[in-house]
This record gives sequence, structure tokens and C-alpha cells, in this order.
Amino acid sequence: SSSSSSSSGSGSDRPIEAATSNNAPTNANNEHDANDKGESSGVEAPAARPKEKEKRERNRRKNANNKTSFGNNKNKHALPDYSTLLPKTQIAATVQAWIDDDMPSFDVGGLVVGTSPKTAQLWMKSTGIFAGKPFFDAVFDCVGCTVTWTKLAAEGKLIKASGSNRALLATVTGPCNSILRGERTALCALSRCSGVATESREAVDTARSYGWDGLVAGTRKTTPGFRIVEKYGLLVGGAATHRLDLSQMVMLKDNHVWSAGSIEGAVKLARRAAGFSQKIEVECRDLDEAIEAATAGADVVMLDNYEPEKLKEDAKTLKEKFPHVLIEASGGITAETMGEYLSEHVDVVSQGRLTQGYHCLDYS
Repeated sequence: SSSSSSSSGSGSDRPIEAATSNNAPTNANNEHDANDKGESSGVEAPAARPKEKEKRERNRRKNANNKTSFGNNKNKHALPDYSTLLPKTQIAATVQAWIDDDMPSFDVGGLVVGTSPKTAQLWMKSTGIFAGKPFFDAVFDCVGCTVTWTKLAAEGKLIKASGSNRALLATVTGPCNSILRGERTALCALSRCSGVATESREAVDTARSYGWDGLVAGTRKTTPGFRIVEKYGLLVGGAATHRLDLSQMVMLKDNHVWSAGSIEGAVKLARRAAGFSQKIEVECRDLDEAIEAATAGADVVMLDNYEPEKLKEDAKTLKEKFPHVLIEASGGITAETMGEYLSEHVDVVSQGRLTQGYHCLDYS
């Protein structure tokens, strides 16, 4: 039998039902990977101005043999097994907290279905990048169930699926009540992690379509208690995580500068505490602030809320004076406008939307 409950639907979860589905793939390894077919990810870059179109086409041809795993040539650079990055004890504790939050007292539904051994199937029902496997595993391990994955279920793979053309990714075995206890939490983690990975892949593909080889990054705008899942999704999608948390890298914004009295004062005080092992980034509103930050010893300068042409101009000037300083473009940059901000002098483009406002994928 199969446990089925849409990850994006509302209302009560449906009971265990028959595993056989008329619209199910006849083969668990049905070809759902658009990359394997040589297709694109389905993401179109924003329309470029006439001169930019020519430059873009030249860059595409130039980089045709140097594609990263973000594009179609996935075998050129295999995706690392990012699951080995995760701290297992912390993940187990985090997942246990999720389960406790969902079931703080009695599970009457679990009493009704009983403890007989059952098998459920995991189906993907919308197109996107598959991500979140370790968290799905951890949830069912927490409730005493076993997950067996199909060959199709490779993280970082673009899988084409829909409600009428579902992709079978895994089977879960265990006591019936335990499967249902873990079901909703596991699906939520999977759908959200895949959503972040899909948004990230689209953003990176857009940047690569312009011939730009810098880093597309997320931000610290993550969901409290769910940060590690969203940061993991960024990696699987091909984006950079940016700083993982408040402690990892020093970022000095206007409030810090106002409190310290100057950018120089803020950077020097931060360096005394951070030492040599932490980078310091300063958010800057104009070239004068950027030069002051770089002169004071900032490792990264963020050009924040700039107009595209002014950003390129100031980034060029700053990079020529301080070639060792990383330059980040941020503030109001979207998938539609990203191409206007890309420059050989910009090292990082960050977007909060990658972990804030992403679309969840549909699983059951």
C-alpha cells in the first residue's frame, strides 16, 4: 500500500492507499531528467538589448566546451555528494524537534491505522531539481522506518514530472503508524529543499547564459529552524550559500558603521575580534564608502542597491585599485534584471529570493 499526501495541498492527510496508479510511471527509472536528454532547464534569460544579444551569443559559443554542472553538460563536472557536509548529530536533533513539534501529545490517527508493516511510495509530481534526500532519510530514521531510493533519485538532477506523469523516487517501509507520523514532515522538508535548489539552478543558468562565471549566492534570509535545509538546497542547485550564519563571516552594515562612527572604525574593531580567520564584508552605498572599506582592510565589498550601469562603473574602479577585494552586487536584483548587473569586475551576485519566496515542489 502507499501513503499519499500532496506536499502543497491543504486539508487532512489521506489514508494508506493502493500503490498501483494508472498515471504512475511503468518503470521507476523512467527518463525524467531533461539534462540527460540534452534539453535545457526550461529557464529563459531576460531579454537583452541588441548589442548584448551578440555578445551573449559569442560568450555562449566560447563557453560551450566549458559548461559546469549547472547546465546540460552534467557529466563534465559531477555534483559532489553534499550530504557528507551535514553534521549527523545536529540533523538528528533538528529532525527530532520537527517530529516533536508535529506530535506534541497523542497520535489518535496512528492508533486507528495500527502498527502493521506497510510500504509507501514517494512520488514527485512537479518538474524541478531534486534535493533534500538526507532530511527525508533522517525523518523516517527518527520514526523507525526504512527508505529505499530508486536510481532516478539523484540529488541535483532535473526531473520532469507532473500530476499525470509522476516520478517514483523511493519506497518507505515500516509500521503503518510510523510511516504516517513521518510523512508530512518528510514531504515538507523535501518540497522546500527542492524548491530552493530549483530557484538556484534557474538563477545560475541565467548567469551562465551571459558568459559570466562568478558566484550566484543566497543570503542569510532563511527560515528560522530550517536554515540548514535551505542552505543545502542552494548548494545542490549550484549556488553559493553566502555566510551560513551570523557567526561565520563579519558583515558590517549601516547600523554598525553609525555605531562605530566610521567605516574605518568599524572594520578595525571587527578585525581585532575576528583575527585572520574570518572575512569582513562591508555594505557600501557609493564608491567613496567602498574605497574607505577596502583601504581599512575589508575582504569583501558589497555594492548595495545600485543602478546597473553605476555598479559596473564603480566595480571597475574599485577592482583596479584593490584587485584582491571581492566585489558583491546585491539589493533588488531579480531573475529578470540579473543580466544588467553582471560584469567581469563583479565576483558575486546575491539574491535573497533564493531562500525567501521560493516555490515548493510537489511530492506525495
